[in-house]
Amino acid sequence: MCGRARLSSDVGEIKLVFAIPPERPTPNFPPSWNVAPTDSLPVVRYDAKAAQRSLDMLRWGLIPYWAKDMKVGFANINAKAEGIESKPAFCEAFERRRCLVPVDSLHEWKKTATGKQP
Repeated sequence: MCGRARLSSDVGEIKLVFAIPPERPTPNFPPSWNVAPTDSLPVVRYDAKAAQRSLDMLRWGLIPYWAKDMKVGFANINAKAEGIESKPAFCEAFERRRCLVPVDSLHEWKKTATGKQP
């Protein structure tokens, strides 16, 4: 399980690495070492209508289409690869809406005598 993500790369550099056309919008995302679940992150995905990749800002988490409450998304922050294609919360997204989240690292906070430390 991970509680935080780090992304220190420039979004312009991410566009170059993943061959995203320069005319596609570049999201405004400052480098961060402490991105929390439910925060937005730049995500590489395929735009089928334009037949090209795009870099878009999406919220970290998955709210299944059938959920009546957004709080269901908090339970879906982490998923194990085993069986993801058959779990009701993930199967439709796994099949049709895949994306790549380019982060540098994932980490948890641990409690210490002086507070919390990543």
